[in-house]
Amino acid sequence: MQGVFFLRNTIQEYAWGSRTSIPQLLGRRSPADTPQAELWMGAHPKAPSRVLVAQGHELPLPELIARDPAAVLGKAVAERFAGRLPFLFKVLAAAQPLSIQAHPNLEQARAGFRRENEQGIALDAFRRNYRDDNHKPEVISALTPFWALNGFRPLPEMLDLLRSVGFSGIGKQIAALGDNPSRAGLKAFFASLMRLQRETRERAIREALAWAERQPGREALTASSSLKQRRSAQSPDRNTIAGWILRLGESYPGDIGVLSPLLLNLLLLQPGDTMFLEAGVLHAYLEGTGIELMANSDNVIRGGLTPKHMDVDELLSILRFQGRGVQLAESDETAPGHRVFHTPAQEFRLAEIRVHPDQPHRNPGSGSIQLMIVVGGEGRIEAPEPLPIKKGNSLLIPASTGPYSMHGSLHIYRADVPL
Repeated sequence: MQGVFFLRNTIQEYAWGSRTSIPQLLGRRSPADTPQAELWMGAHPKAPSRVLVAQGHELPLPELIARDPAAVLGKAVAERFAGRLPFLFKVLAAAQPLSIQAHPNLEQARAGFRRENEQGIALDAFRRNYRDDNHKPEVISALTPFWALNGFRPLPEMLDLLRSVGFSGIGKQIAALGDNPSRAGLKAFFASLMRLQRETRERAIREALAWAERQPGREALTASSSLKQRRSAQSPDRNTIAGWILRLGESYPGDIGVLSPLLLNLLLLQPGDTMFLEAGVLHAYLEGTGIELMANSDNVIRGGLTPKHMDVDELLSILRFQGRGVQLAESDETAPGHRVFHTPAQEFRLAEIRVHPDQPHRNPGSGSIQLMIVVGGEGRIEAPEPLPIKKGNSLLIPASTGPYSMHGSLHIYRADVPL
């Protein structure tokens, strides 16, 4: 199977989604009637893409792959991943914060999925943690300014912030962490927060909100924490942390996640900034639009800012209790306008491509399936027949297609499998 094929994808309408970002990307009416949170490109059984294989004729991507895995996925990819597409490609558009969450590693996912199956918990049950047997490393690249929480802060920084609030109800827990600033101490401290009695939890939240109200300039969620042209993330100032505590308090009153900007690294990614999230790292996306690429899994263990199921014991069993800063994903410009991001994931690789009239993009073929989405501009792709493409188009390039080129003025993100 050779050529370039358009995809028709499912939009997930979650409550935290934006009514404007995805419609504007796709050239549809904006604002939409309902929040549009994620555009899924891939073969996940929950919402597989459909491939326009001929005029007026579509096939679900999993069915197309099953007909000839080697031709569509590539021989090496088909063999390594048992004839399945190993990644899920998304546009994520958050107008409100997503839940604080972490993802299991592969061993934990397999064990958890098997355990819940043996317990007879339905796949769509509210209390289900593991909906498949795969892990979910992921990378996100900002299309707009993008706020996020990523991993526990370095412990000295976390302790300094916690002490500045002047907590009374959880003062003993903070003191214990100060006496034992280690992974074990952090785990004990975090476990104690997650298990606070309601009265103590609500008091801690009130004290954090009162502290935030006292910070000057707290309303300004500005670009002061920009990561632009930095190799490591730096924490924003206390005014910005305070502003997010107040905002989370309004959106999720009484939720322990309101304290999360004190505990986790708070970041503002600028367009093009990209970060990788490993298994076991507590994180949340707060606001903005980005390109997300992950292993083909829907396993999420939540830790706050949500009305959905939270399993504290399971969360504690998978988290990495390490206070650290955040590194942006490194990238190489392998050709003019072609930037490839490096991550340890074996299931996926993300690239950003910019095509200019005097600078076409030529790809010799990677031996892997490629999915692409055009996020800006218009032009054409030749493989070898020319096909007009523009902002909002998403494309499948089967591995057997071989070389192709792109011309015009285009801004594209591409997903494939590293070989």
